[in-house]
Amino acid sequence: MQRESVWDYPRPPAVEGTAKRIRVVLNDVAIVDTTDAYRVLETSHPPVYYLPRNALANVDLVPNSRRTFCEFKGVAHYWDIRVGNRFVPAAAWSYPSPTSGYEALVDRLAFYPSKMDECWVGDQLATPQKSDFYGGWITPEIDGPFKS
Repeated sequence: MQRESVWDYPRPPAVEGTAKRIRVVLNDVAIVDTTDAYRVLETSHPPVYYLPRNALANVDLVPNSRRTFCEFKGVAHYWDIRVGNRFVPAAAWSYPSPTSGYEALVDRLAFYPSKMDECWVGDQLATPQKSDFYGGWITPEIDGPFKS
């Protein structure tokens, strides 16, 4: 396993494709299972995975009024998620009109691992980054310390 230090990640953040299998589970249901993912790598932050919106299954995606601004990617829109009888507000976010250099994120969602039951990168269960401000996915090969 090749180690990665988040302190070697660039600023401004880089967008990098990955062919690793990414799975998100909520309410015992796999809501995303894809090998079509991008990860955003930013100094001091664990990777954030952006998954194709058309890969969602067994889930209701509900627009949330929350918006935030990233100095690099632009305005983030948030989404509530309903799976069966479970409702999770502001569980995912997207950049419908990202700034130049981040166009790969259009039609993709990022999920807070702290709000999901499980988030997987390959066969590794991701641990949530502390606080839900950044939403990074920590796997065993990712070294910190992490900004929180």
